[in-house]
Amino acid sequence: MKIGLAAAAAAIMKPAASQTTGYKETTRFPGVVERAYGENPSLIPGFKTVSLRDIIIQPGSKTANPPMMNAMVCHITEGELRIEQEEKAFTAKKNFVWTCNKNTKEQASNVSGALAIMRISDLMA
Repeated sequence: MKIGLAAAAAAIMKPAASQTTGYKETTRFPGVVERAYGENPSLIPGFKTVSLRDIIIQPGSKTANPPMMNAMVCHITEGELRIEQEEKAFTAKKNFVWTCNKNTKEQASNVSGALAIMRISDLMA
């Protein structure tokens, strides 16, 4: 009985890595998939809409270095990524959060041996 309760408690407390339905999936780069979950009106002044998406990066894969289309909040939900943002570089491990502004140039590389997921909240003016 104790083992069953412990397993049930662990299952309830474990956060979901990513959504499993209700998304549009697009391959962005080799080994990099984007899952977009939709867009809604924003109550934050200066932003008309907000959207949520996951960038799923396989080990050894990376994104390009494009300027960001809008302001965003990024959060690592699984794994870790090496981030090169403008003139600085840092390692973003699970649960690390950072921001990008419109036109910020950033590249994310998965240099680990495990899958990495970056969840992005897009803030669109």
